[in-house]
Amino acid sequence: MKSVALKAYPRSQVQRAEVKKLRASGRVPATIYGRQAGPQNLELNSKEFADLLNHAASENVLVDLTVDSDVRAKRLALVQEIQHHPLDGKVLHVDFHEVAENEKVTVQVPVETSGEAAGVKTGGGTLEHILFKLKVRSLPKDLPEQIVLDVTALEIGKSIHVGDIQAPSGVEILGDKHLTVVAVSAPRAEEEVAGAAAATAAGDVEMTKEKKDEAGGAPAAKGDAKAAAGDKKADAKPEAKAEKKK
Repeated sequence: MKSVALKAYPRSQVQRAEVKKLRASGRVPATIYGRQAGPQNLELNSKEFADLLNHAASENVLVDLTVDSDVRAKRLALVQEIQHHPLDGKVLHVDFHEVAENEKVTVQVPVETSGEAAGVKTGGGTLEHILFKLKVRSLPKDLPEQIVLDVTALEIGKSIHVGDIQAPSGVEILGDKHLTVVAVSAPRAEEEVAGAAAATAAGDVEMTKEKKDEAGGAPAAKGDAKAAAGDKKADAKPEAKAEKKK
């Protein structure tokens, strides 16, 4: 991974209101971490950092960081984490991790696919992208910005696992080698689709029937009607006796 020059400035604003004003002035708050020195609060020019990201393949960026008025001329650092606004996507905060040129680092690298899988093109299958990031370990200069998998030869039922991926020179891919990264699944049979539709329709009919029964009430049985008539007759007898006595 080629390093990119980036300038930063020391930051004294740490309170929420102060940081909000900092962002409004076109600056992005940042922090750099490393073993050679303690964490240091920085600020970046928001436009310069946005341009840097726009020209990068991913947010894994290696920078030659120059801090204004710092005793060290440059620091080699990796963009470790970027916090974005949930609505407009603007950068809210950046974390840098200082690294050494001769020391291996471990990072998460995004996985992309290229080509159209044979099982999708000719068999009507579906390409399923399961793992979107892979953990890799290498020297900073050897870190890939992303790993691209050619899925052109994938037939239905075939997949690419972590252990199948050819790592770039000087890079070690970590993790369970049996984990599936991408796969091509078979299309659903017409019978399955029809069966699912029929089951859904039957369920709708049953629910409709239940709703009608609840709204109109169930019809009374013959035995219940006779009992009701008997009760009515029994209630009428005392009234008739009382009338005759008068």
